[in-house]
Amino acid sequence: MAIASNNSEQEVSGGGIPLYVGIAPVSVVAVNPTQAELSVLGVNFKEEPSYTVSFPGQDGEVQDYIKATFWIKHTEPDFLTRVEVLLQSKIRVSKAGDKSMWTNNRGQISWSDTDPSAKYDWYNGEGVRKAYVGEDTLLSFIKAWANVGSGDDCYLESIDDIVKGDMAELQQLVEGLSDNQVRVLLGVKDEKYQQVYTKHFGRLKPKRDDLFVKELNGDYGAFNAEFSADLLLGKYTPGVVTPDASGTTDTATVNAEASW
Repeated sequence: MAIASNNSEQEVSGGGIPLYVGIAPVSVVAVNPTQAELSVLGVNFKEEPSYTVSFPGQDGEVQDYIKATFWIKHTEPDFLTRVEVLLQSKIRVSKAGDKSMWTNNRGQISWSDTDPSAKYDWYNGEGVRKAYVGEDTLLSFIKAWANVGSGDDCYLESIDDIVKGDMAELQQLVEGLSDNQVRVLLGVKDEKYQQVYTKHFGRLKPKRDDLFVKELNGDYGAFNAEFSADLLLGKYTPGVVTPDASGTTDTATVNAEASW
């Protein structure tokens, strides 16, 4: 008989893939990778990953989305997970249909019935246009990842193609921003699925955990996952924080369910 035993109080491998909660600084290592590229990262998919998904809309009609999937890596502890931003090649409008979401070359977001640069002094008029579904989340992530300064440019030249599934420009950013990191809030859904909060992304400096808290406490900032109350990074244990029953995840943000 040969049994390599350990004290029962000692945690050992065998409980599945470790899950984490809290805020973590991560590097982006791939965008919409192929099955072969995922294998190089150490992630095994049984088939080519799909980057489209469908959900029922508010009117019950099925809505199709393109996924911009950012694979992110943390070191010590070492783990990989992903942020999925759901995009549509149509303009985002308010529930009442009277306002559209707008953006510009600074990556500013505003809801308005007309050009917001004509209404607000703070809104820059360069490159003003109506924004696509999910574009606000995408720009928020890129701003934090690229550490874009206030008033500096932040726009995607190929956004019309990106929302249709051509991720070439985003994939180029992986190499161009290889030295950059972005801070994300991790949670766990159903005690087994790693989730990433997409209502706010943080810069490495300054370290502003309070901005995560502010968003979480906002009217539309619920995180439909368990996470650590102190927001400190650590291994997940069930029951750390349970989201309010009314908490939902915006269909145009993320579905980080692991499939490996």
